Amino acid sequence: MSRALVSPSLAVQRGILGAVLLVACWEGASRGLHLPAYVLPAVSDILAGLWSKRATLVDAAGYTLLEALVGYGLGCLIGIGLAVAIALAPALRAAILPLATAINSVPVVGYSPLILLWFGIGVSSKIVMVAMAVSFTILLSMLAGLDHVDRRAVDLMRSFGASRFGVLWRLRLPTALPLLLAGMRVSTVRSVIVAIVTEMLGAHGGLGWVIYQAVLQIDFVQVWAAIFVASAASLAFFGLIGFLERKILFWT
Repeated sequence: MSRALVSPSLAVQRGILGAVLLVACWEGASRGLHLPAYVLPAVSDILAGLWSKRATLVDAAGYTLLEALVGYGLGCLIGIGLAVAIALAPALRAAILPLATAINSVPVVGYSPLILLWFGIGVSSKIVMVAMAVSFTILLSMLAGLDHVDRRAVDLMRSFGASRFGVLWRLRLPTALPLLLAGMRVSTVRSVIVAIVTEMLGAHGGLGWVIYQAVLQIDFVQVWAAIFVASAASLAFFGLIGFLERKILFWT
C-alpha cells in the first residue's frame, strides 16, 4: 500500500530532476562550446524567443490541437467501430484487417499529397490524416482486447442464453478496456506529430506551419520554440488521457 502511494511522487520527483539536469547540460554545452543557433541554441535563448512570439505560438498551438483532437476523436470512433463490427461478425476480419494493414504499411505522410489535393490545405486534410493514423492503432488495440477474453466465460454466458451482442457488451468490452485505453494513450502523441508534419507540407496555420516558415527565415531559435510548445501540447494531451484512464480503470 505504502509503495503504491509513494511511487507516483517518486516518479514525479525523478522526472523533474531529470528535466532540470537535461536543461542544465543543454545550456552549459551551448554556452560553453559557443554552439551556433543552427546547431543547438541555448535553452535561455529558446525561452526568450518563445516569450517574444508567445501570441503567435499560442494561436498556432490552438490550430494544431484542434486538428489533432478532432482527428483523434474521429480515428478512435473508426477504430472502435471496426473492431466491434469484427467482433459481431467474425467473417469481416478477413476483409478489414488485410485492407487496414495494407493502407497503414505506407507512412501516413506518403498519403499527404493526395489528401491535400482532395481536401485542400485547410483543417480538413489534417483531420483526415490524423484519423488515418489513429484509427489503425485503436483498431489493433481494441481487437487485442476483445480477443483477450476468457473463452470459458463466453461459453458460460452463452449457456445461459446470452446473445453475441450481450456477450460483447457485458464481457468482451469491459475486458478490452485496458488495452483500448493504452492504445488511446499512445495515439495522443501520434496525432499531434501527424498534424504538425502535415502542416509543414501545406497549411494556413499551426505549429508545423510556424516551424516551416522559421526554417525558411533561418530562425532556428523560433524552430526550437515551436518544438517546445509542440512537446508541451503533446505531454498535456498524453497526461489528460492517462488521467482519464486511471479514473475509468479505477480497479487496476
